[in-house]
Amino acid sequence: MPKNSKVTQREHSNEHVTESVADLLAHEEPVDYKRSVLNVTGEAWDKQKDGEEELDAENRPAWNSKLQYILAQIGYSVGLGNVWRFPYLCQKNGGGAYLVPYLVLLIIIGLPLFFLELAVGQRIRRGSIGVWNYICPRLGGIGYASCLVCFFVGLYYNVIIGWSIFYFFKSFQYPLPWSECPIARNGSVAVVEAECERSSATTYFWYREALDISNSISESGGLNWKMTLCLLVAWSLVGLAMIKGIQSSGKVMYFSSLFPYVVLVCFLVRGLLLRGAVDGIMHMFTPKLDKMLDPQVWREAATQVFFALGLGFGGVIAFSSYNKQDNNCHFDATLVSFINFFTSVLATLVVFAVLGFKANIMNEKCVVENAEKILGYLNTNVLSHDLIPPHVNFSHLTAKDYNEMYRVIMTVKEGHFKELGLDACLLEDELDKSVQGTGLAFIAFTEAMTHFPASPFWSVMFFLMLINLGLGSMIGTMSGITTPIIDTFKVRKEVFTVGCCIFAFVIGLIFVQRSGNYFVTMFDDYSATLPLTVVVILENIAVAWIYGTKKFMQELTEMLGFRPYQFYYYTWKYVSPICMAVLMTASIIQLGVSPPGYSAWIREEAAEKFLFYPTWAMAILISLIILASLPLPLVFILRQFHLVSDGSNTLSVTYKKGRMMKDISNLEDNDETRFILSKVPSETPSPMPTHRSYLGPGSNSPMEMSSAPNGRYGSGYLMASTPESEL
Repeated sequence: MPKNSKVTQREHSNEHVTESVADLLAHEEPVDYKRSVLNVTGEAWDKQKDGEEELDAENRPAWNSKLQYILAQIGYSVGLGNVWRFPYLCQKNGGGAYLVPYLVLLIIIGLPLFFLELAVGQRIRRGSIGVWNYICPRLGGIGYASCLVCFFVGLYYNVIIGWSIFYFFKSFQYPLPWSECPIARNGSVAVVEAECERSSATTYFWYREALDISNSISESGGLNWKMTLCLLVAWSLVGLAMIKGIQSSGKVMYFSSLFPYVVLVCFLVRGLLLRGAVDGIMHMFTPKLDKMLDPQVWREAATQVFFALGLGFGGVIAFSSYNKQDNNCHFDATLVSFINFFTSVLATLVVFAVLGFKANIMNEKCVVENAEKILGYLNTNVLSHDLIPPHVNFSHLTAKDYNEMYRVIMTVKEGHFKELGLDACLLEDELDKSVQGTGLAFIAFTEAMTHFPASPFWSVMFFLMLINLGLGSMIGTMSGITTPIIDTFKVRKEVFTVGCCIFAFVIGLIFVQRSGNYFVTMFDDYSATLPLTVVVILENIAVAWIYGTKKFMQELTEMLGFRPYQFYYYTWKYVSPICMAVLMTASIIQLGVSPPGYSAWIREEAAEKFLFYPTWAMAILISLIILASLPLPLVFILRQFHLVSDGSNTLSVTYKKGRMMKDISNLEDNDETRFILSKVPSETPSPMPTHRSYLGPGSNSPMEMSSAPNGRYGSGYLMASTPESEL
């Protein structure tokens, strides 16, 4: 035995020497505890199980390259909301002025919280359940709540992909099927379908041909078999992309993340060549500075930042958990956050270039229709020819000439002007018609594309882009479910993924009945907003106030090789929690002020009508919010009163091949809790500084880890000086 050991000291000294397990074992050869006499638990050594646990931790999947990981994070964060939500908010909330609050909130809320999720996932190398159980067991419900929200969002998000698949296959024909109203035969007389004539061809195709929608949420109407088939295809695509974990989904990301940018650039170039595109872009970015003082604008900007980055879902944590521990996740957070922002701006340029073109066409149609009315009034002497300016030529009437004529008639016929039924036909009025979500993608944009040369080609490209945007986000959302469940419960990846997709498809049938669109609206409005806000606030509190911001910053310094800016210290500790609390309060007020309802398409009126949810639908709505939030208090109560184990006192001294192995034994509080950390250099390629071989009660680094499995989640070493129950 070495001369400096306390056992040797006792042989050469009369002084009393205190010995510990750590002192006795520090100089011993590594021993497999379960195979030796140190096994006091009576647990039989299971060679196969032991080998599986070791193999699971050592062979955790990893990204093939940094590029693949970045594309996965971009594919997850850049989704359908960037294309159809951000442009609408930008138009509604002051045009170019909206970019200021959005960018400010991205920097003080989005970037710090995105960095936080990347860091904890990469450091602990587990999904959301394992990460938050490790950091603070009493708040372990955060991970389970994230999984439930991911499930709710995935249910309806994949329905939108199904809609895009339907339109994608319908695009392979000329003319496009939504370019003209269908003709109905009444005996020998051919008449235009009344519902289409009273609305528009694209609106009719969306509500009647695609959705075959009922008049209210209470009228089920049975399954829409076309959409049921498309939903099955959508879940099959997700299942195939996810079945091998990141080995399969990572390869899919090369296409699903990059292809939308190719399409957006092509659409931008094509859009800028269209007549009226500049009008749309100028209208979009003309700042309305007074809007910046409106609190509602800041609330909507904060909500958009929050959801654009995918915070709280668990997908960010899941993807980063497959990284090497020396990966520069700060760079990743900054890069992905600003790529997300610039993608939103690019999509906004594309949308309003195309909508500017559409507005010009609709404005010209308005001028022609109203000019015909004026000619009729002139021929019947309702209007005098003296009211028409001499330079106006009805055969080549411009919008400027019509506006001049309109103002003259309105001035002269002030008392009877309304009876004439003339429209102003202002381009600004067309551009001010706010559209978002499905209304933008499946009605406004599709209508604009019917006027493109080679319209089927552009339609195929557009809906293929939507499919890829949706698929990238769905892979991240599903990873927020599969990664933590597989890590925690050790289920087979392939079996669980397939089972999850089948179960989700069966539950998702409620979205493909004729009233399904109303359920999509309900889930989109209520299933995620409030629960996710609470989840992210608790994530922030768990790291900044329970685990400790200083301690977390020290861990990041060891992991990254440099100390993050003090900016993150203050945002994590003060700014972000306060901003998120304000956002949560505003969201609750908004839910209380806004009547819970939906826009129903009334077939007889060929128009939308706002309806309130019936009682049973309100019960579903409230249940969604409660169910998604339930794991938070439930896990806290169970662990606070020790009704279930939190894993804080389950480590024992287990060694194998120079590394600590997992073993379960119920240690008493006064048991020897110090243990040895030894590494085989060849097995730890990380360039991080070597950890000390012994960390006693004075250790302040409970998240120090190596590549070896230990503890409850096989991700690192939980020091006995700071058990999980004390975090």
